[in-house]
Amino acid sequence: MRATDATDATDATDAAATVQRLAVLLEAGIAPPRAWRLLAESGDAVAVEVAADPTRGAGEVLAARGGAWCDVATAWRVAEAVGAPLAASLRGFAEALREAQATRDDIAVALADPAATARLIAWLPLVAIGLSLMLGFDVVAVVTQPVGIALVAAGLTLMLVARHWTARLVARAQPDGRLAGVQADVVAIALSGGVSIERALAVVGAAGGGPLETDTAAVLDLSARAGAPAADLLRASAAEARRVARADGRLHAARLGARLLVPMGLCTLPAFLMLGVGPVLLSVLAGSASLIT
Repeated sequence: MRATDATDATDATDAAATVQRLAVLLEAGIAPPRAWRLLAESGDAVAVEVAADPTRGAGEVLAARGGAWCDVATAWRVAEAVGAPLAASLRGFAEALREAQATRDDIAVALADPAATARLIAWLPLVAIGLSLMLGFDVVAVVTQPVGIALVAAGLTLMLVARHWTARLVARAQPDGRLAGVQADVVAIALSGGVSIERALAVVGAAGGGPLETDTAAVLDLSARAGAPAADLLRASAAEARRVARADGRLHAARLGARLLVPMGLCTLPAFLMLGVGPVLLSVLAGSASLIT
């Protein structure tokens, strides 16, 4: 896993824990400023930042942290703007963050065996060269010849291609940095504050929720035609979007292990033959030719 992926994973895990605890405190009837202070007193690093800078507001502090906190910041700003209850939505956000982390864990598991095999194969050429030198084969002389240089260059190129190919496959399998269904959720939060749909969309846009998405617009249109509560439909839509995202993420993770075998078979193994076996074989052939002559 890349360093940035590890950072994102840690950020999502910490965010889920903090948001979950915050939701419990809010459901207990504790006011948001005091809830942040209580979390800060318990040692929560994010809560310490929020409590230390009350003039900026929790939304601004959370948004500045980036990553998973941007979605939480959007929901917080919307709730503050319309005076909506936030505890239930925070619980949903915490669960969504955990699901995203579970998907990253699935990908890490799928990557473990192929990555370990690739690392082992990457060391085998050096082992093969070392053994050949111990057995008396003049590998150094071979790799300084045109054919040997071509083998080494081709082998190193294939190793680099395999590394880049593997990194791209892993990156494509990673879940999106933003949570699925966030806009539907924050619009539902705005509507739960008793404002109109037009006002809710304006507040969400101003809070960083982005332009109106097609799925959100479709749910609002369905609500208007059916006369059903828009907030409930939006929450259901957000939950379904997260379920689909979770299923897609796990499917990508399951396929990743098989896909990683392709660069290993097409690049890593031929590179091993070129870097480890090829020079030894050329050395043996050169020794046999000298004996014949």
